[in-house]
Amino acid sequence: MLPLATVFDWVQTHMAATGYPLLFGLLLACGLGLPLPEDIPLFFAGYFVADGKMNLELAGICAWCGIIGGDCCLYTLGYLFGTNITKVPIIGRHIDQTRLNWAHERFEKYGWWVVAVGRLFAGIRGVMVVTAGTIRFTFTHFLIADGLAAIVSGGLFIALGYWGRLKMGDPHQLEQKIEHYKALVTGGAVIVAILWIAWIWWKNKQREKRKAAQIQSAAVREAASGAD
Repeated sequence: MLPLATVFDWVQTHMAATGYPLLFGLLLACGLGLPLPEDIPLFFAGYFVADGKMNLELAGICAWCGIIGGDCCLYTLGYLFGTNITKVPIIGRHIDQTRLNWAHERFEKYGWWVVAVGRLFAGIRGVMVVTAGTIRFTFTHFLIADGLAAIVSGGLFIALGYWGRLKMGDPHQLEQKIEHYKALVTGGAVIVAILWIAWIWWKNKQREKRKAAQIQSAAVREAASGAD
């Protein structure tokens, strides 16, 4: 991967002429396997919004469509190929049967929450999307959860880029700062995800307790009825 400063220089050069298509294309390509974290184009978008070279609403729409477009393509490939997706060129290099099985277990346990939480993390978002397709997860539910999570994750990094432009000015200073603040944002997302999963676990436990109490109560009533 090219140094971040080199990538930034290239994006900055082309932004005036092809800003929105470039943002959309990069995010779409990131979703399909381009070895570039999607957080970087989002960060750049926020930077150029603050610099007056991009409109926030248009940048947000292009970013969201690029992210969701890439995810929908991966979902469709997973749907069409099933577990044979591991044999598809490029995608198969990143997703093996072990990772598919791991993601499948998460879907069985947490349902569409896996989509919402998985989208926040670069290491698992791809396998999460592909697995949603391979197990024929309801597309409408997938799109809603993925779309809402994309607004959160995309918005965070656009805001971070906007703040970076206001605070740092010189784009080359970003190379020293992005990883630090990206780690903070990702760490915050991890904490939110852990709390989210803990809440789901607690809700499931409460549901199991109520069900066990109902079964026990029914057994007591049946025993009392038999005694009469």
